[in-house]
Amino acid sequence: MGTSSQTHSVVIPLHESPQARPMSVPAVFRAAARLLAANGLYQGDFVPDAMDREMCIPHFLRPMSIVAALKCATSGDPHLTTLLADQAISTLALRLEVDGEGPLFGGIFDLEAHIDAWGDVEGRTTESAVAVLESAADASEVAA
Repeated sequence: MGTSSQTHSVVIPLHESPQARPMSVPAVFRAAARLLAANGLYQGDFVPDAMDREMCIPHFLRPMSIVAALKCATSGDPHLTTLLADQAISTLALRLEVDGEGPLFGGIFDLEAHIDAWGDVEGRTTESAVAVLESAADASEVAA
């Protein structure tokens, strides 16, 4: 009688530290600022070539809008939102003025559009977007 040898393949998932994703609104702002500093600010859409017609670079590595950076900081994907990203979007939208005005309506899509309008102003730089996010983080920490 022969012995049966079975090979077991064990897949060990990579550990993701609880600190891998931000856990507070100020931390979301700081993570989004780091994303923009590394990838750049993109105007006009969440990311360039959002439908992947010309690029094969993963979306989280592309330049992105401020809203996309806030979403990516919490979910790892500039197109997926989380409750924490929505909280950060709401907080930031109330801090920004476009043509001297705050957001006109309080729905999440209106708040996103307001942030996008601020980020899409001609001449807006990555550095100014990063500075606004860092300032929002500082203000949120003081308020907390």
